[in-house]
This record gives sequence, structure tokens and C-alpha cells, in this order.
Amino acid sequence: MGKNLEIIGLTKKMLRDGIEQNTYWKDGLAPLPKSKALWLVSNTRIDDDEYCGVLGYEEEKMISFIFMFPDLLNAKSKGDTKKVYWMISWWVYPKYEHTVFGTYIYNEAVNYAGKQILIKSYAENVNEFYEKQPFTVIASRLRHTIFFSLDSSMLIGRFRFLKPFKFILDSINAFVGGIVKFINRSKLKGRTKVLSYEYITQLDDEAWSFIAPLCKDDLIYKTKEYVSWQISNSQYLQTPTPNKHPRKSLQTGISNNIHIHNLKIINEGKMIGFLSYIINYNEFNVKYFLVKNEEDYELCVDALIENFIQHKTTFIFTDDTRLSDCITKKYTTIFTHRVNKKALAHNDTKLDFENANVLNRDGHFY
Repeated sequence: MGKNLEIIGLTKKMLRDGIEQNTYWKDGLAPLPKSKALWLVSNTRIDDDEYCGVLGYEEEKMISFIFMFPDLLNAKSKGDTKKVYWMISWWVYPKYEHTVFGTYIYNEAVNYAGKQILIKSYAENVNEFYEKQPFTVIASRLRHTIFFSLDSSMLIGRFRFLKPFKFILDSINAFVGGIVKFINRSKLKGRTKVLSYEYITQLDDEAWSFIAPLCKDDLIYKTKEYVSWQISNSQYLQTPTPNKHPRKSLQTGISNNIHIHNLKIINEGKMIGFLSYIINYNEFNVKYFLVKNEEDYELCVDALIENFIQHKTTFIFTDDTRLSDCITKKYTTIFTHRVNKKALAHNDTKLDFENANVLNRDGHFY
């Protein structure tokens, strides 16, 4: 390893000061978008001396970043909560990926968090690492990616040899996607005529009154203020001319087409569902899908599909198995990719995780 390596625990106060001084947005690669940083420091659950990440530097170059911050868990005692850290991502510059530095900064992050750590999911390539660490699997769930066309960009990303054939793939994609969209519009026709959608930027009393009882037993403690923060569009930055933007970011939040939409699904003047989703390029990423009454569930799925079609996106991303199964049963799709994801907790995390249920909306900070 090189000399002059430095590890910095990034507190909320340091991040706020860094925003004012533009500390972390001077080079071509930033740890997170400034919009995401501003959104993060607005979270009242995070105290000024608590950590929002850990940075590794060689000289003045960033060589590692661990994105993490505290949240509140529902405890067994009614009305009680427990503070724990989400460890969201762990990046190490390729030069140091296979050195002790990556493990060292990871352990520093664990110690900064007082070993009170939750991990919602992790990449397959670090599975062996976690098997050797003092973590316990607290939940397992399927992650669903539902494709409604042959998404050429994703195919090329997975199979690089297809890149020279992008024009052909785009043509096939447009043809197949058009047919699927026509079929699904026909299936949808008439189903949502009785519905109206009230789009909101933050929760009002009606929305919170609807959401609160449906989230009272969630792993993460939900309040009106917290959910409004979680679904705030302030965390995203749209760049109409992305090639002119001076830097990239390790965390999602910048593109020429990224936005969150939140809506109350209303039938005959009554709220029957709540939907929150992120649009990012061709992706429709579901953050909240809540329905109070069973008889309204499929109608709310129809509302989701109507919004999906309107945005001209090509795939839906969710950890909600029931939602995924209902979509694929009712509508025409190309295929669904499913992968098993495990949620972990550090063995020293002081809470009983027996039968823990990590829902799609818990720890969803995309």
C-alpha cells in the first residue's frame, strides 16, 4: 500500500460543514451527490456527532467510501425505539480492493457505529467475506426485476460482446416493447377509470393517517416526518446535459431523468392506496406500495401499472414478492429476474431479531 493513508469518520456536522465549503465535490468522483448530502443532514434522527460515512484517502485522493447512517428500529416494547446504523455501501478503489486496507476501513466503520449495524443486502462477490464476519442473517427475501421489453442497455451491461449490435438490439427492443405496451394498455383499459391520483411532495394528514397503521409493525420506526424525508425529491439532482456535469458520484442520485413520485390512490373520494416510486432512466423502482383493504389490492396494482406505462419505463424493481407476483399474473411481461437477498445484523447489535421482516420500504434509500 502507499504512504500517507488517512481514514476519516464523517459525522453529520462534518458533512454539513463540507457542503458549505464544497469539500467533497472538487474532484471527478464524489462520495455522494451534494443533493443526497443536503437531504441526509436534514434528517433529524441523525445527531451532529453521529456518522454518515467513512472516507479513506491517499494523499488527497479518495480511495474508499463507506456510506452509512443511523436509523431507529421498532423495539419489542410498544413505543420504544433503538438506534442502529444502516451500512448501505462499501467502495474501495480497485488498486486497494485486494489489500488489507479495505477490511481495515470496514472494521473502522463498524467500530464508529458501536457495532450496531444492519445491512439490507450485499453483492454476491462479498458473500465469502460476510461468512467470516460476526454477522447473523436476520431475513431473506427475493428481489424482483420485472422486464416489459428487451432492455438493450442492461443486456449490454451484462454481455459486453453485444455492444457492437446495440442498434439492432434497440430496434428489437422498440418493437417488442411496443407490442407488450399495447397488450397491457388493452388489459388496463377501463380498470382505472374510477380512480384519481393526488400527487404529493410530502405527507399530509390524510396520507399519514392512511400509512401509519400499515407501518406500525415495520422493522424501522415510521413517523410522518421520517416518511416525508424518505420520499423527498430533494435527494435527487437532474442534469439535463449530463455530459457537462463535472463529476460522477458513488451513490445514486444524479441523472438526466431521475425523480420520485408519491401519490394517493383515490376511489370515489376515498384514499385506498399509497404509492411512491423512483424513475431513473428506464427503471421504475417501487419504494412504498400500501393498500389497506384486500378488495382494493388489484385495483392499486392497476394504478401502479398505469403510472409505469405513462413514464415509458421498461422494467419494475421491487423486493415485494406479492406485488411482483400480482403484476406478472395480471399483465404481460418479457421475463422476471429474481435473486435471493439476505439482510444481516452484527452479532453485537442489541435487539432480538427473531422472525424479523425486512420490508421493501425498510432501509430503502435509493
